[in-house]
Amino acid sequence: AGGGGGKAGPVRRPHAARRRGRRLTTLLAGLLAAAVLVLSGVGLGTVGATVIGMSKLAELRRHAGPHQSGSPGARHPGPAGSNAPPTTPVPPAPAVATLGLEAVDGEKTGALVVGVHVPGPGYAAGLVRGDVVLALGRTRVDGAEDLARAVAKARVGHEVVLTVRHRGGGHQQLTAVPGVVT
Repeated sequence: AGGGGGKAGPVRRPHAARRRGRRLTTLLAGLLAAAVLVLSGVGLGTVGATVIGMSKLAELRRHAGPHQSGSPGARHPGPAGSNAPPTTPVPPAPAVATLGLEAVDGEKTGALVVGVHVPGPGYAAGLVRGDVVLALGRTRVDGAEDLARAVAKARVGHEVVLTVRHRGGGHQQLTAVPGVVT
């Protein structure tokens, strides 16, 4: 009876090594992408970031009033049935002070700076990522929301003093001149 009554040897799988190589390559590519994102500042810590001084489009829309009905390119009848758009004046949006930085709540107190816009008032003052803002002028800053409120109340173009704790633990007072978002 033929049938190869010999010993059964190990089953050869020539493609298994290639699959392992592909898995290793995919894993290394994923780790590289994760490292690049973390080193560039895009990490889990910035997910809850409060942006200080970025455009507040929703607030500006609220000040502008209700939207016109129809498509954006549609023409609405103006005076005497013409195809001219309505001439309702829209008041200019108020100037909002900005330091050009992004912050999250600090571990204990203060607002941890997670991003500084270059160029910007915060950058010009000497703020760097990792600083903790403890006060803006005489206003104590307990978190990112406090910092956002204090910056919004600041006068554009007038110096404010920031009390900052650096990553190394040292405290410093920096002078910044809030700007305007354009």
